[in-house]
Amino acid sequence: MKHARIRHQGQIVNVTVDDHLQITLPDGSTLDEYDVEWLPPAQGTVFALGLNYADHASELEFKAPEEPLVFLKGPNTLTGHRQVSVRPAGVDYMHYEAELVAVIGKTARNVSREQAMEYVAGYTLCNDYAIRDYLENYYRPNLRVKSRDTLTPIGPYIVDRDDVNDPHNLTLSTYVNGELRQRGTTADMIFDIPFLIAYLSEFMTLHPGDMIATGTPKGLADVQPGDEVVVEIEGIGRLVNHIISEKEYEESLR
Repeated sequence: MKHARIRHQGQIVNVTVDDHLQITLPDGSTLDEYDVEWLPPAQGTVFALGLNYADHASELEFKAPEEPLVFLKGPNTLTGHRQVSVRPAGVDYMHYEAELVAVIGKTARNVSREQAMEYVAGYTLCNDYAIRDYLENYYRPNLRVKSRDTLTPIGPYIVDRDDVNDPHNLTLSTYVNGELRQRGTTADMIFDIPFLIAYLSEFMTLHPGDMIATGTPKGLADVQPGDEVVVEIEGIGRLVNHIISEKEYEESLR
């Protein structure tokens, strides 16, 4: 089953969604994909992985890490399916990152690798945009690169864990204006989902709704205002996002 959060008629509602993104409200009535505002499907801390695909690390001329490089995403970064992301004025290079996201379903503390998948509620997608101008090194990689408003669309929904046979053997793709720009497979993760849950829960408690964005493969390219960016993950779904300029965004808020 697929579970989403939407805003409809001014109210935030938890709903179920079918394969065609037709929405079923709690009262049984249905809505079309375009009739609602899509929100991030979970609420919790977002843990994001840097350089978790060896080919992506090589693409950036970094060596693959020996232990996970994890950073946190603030709620200001998150937005939903078919929402906009803002390319800041004056930057030279902003790129997409298609990522599989594991959503935690129950409180996890000191979880073993063998039991870790029992703590996964399901999976969703994110597009973890990066402002590459500010990337410096392993130790200061991500605040100005990864924490901008609107630069992490996530969703559209969460697919139940048991509806995904093998999250470590899925094709990831990114399309810009309909053109394939990125393709990889979750089989190439350096640190898989059980490892990451065990690693994180060893020193901090994970809570229901927390999300682990598991990194991206190679194939990055600059995106500009006006671009439609679509990330897809086999067996999970399709997340659509549009890039606008900072000026357009500021005008929309007036």
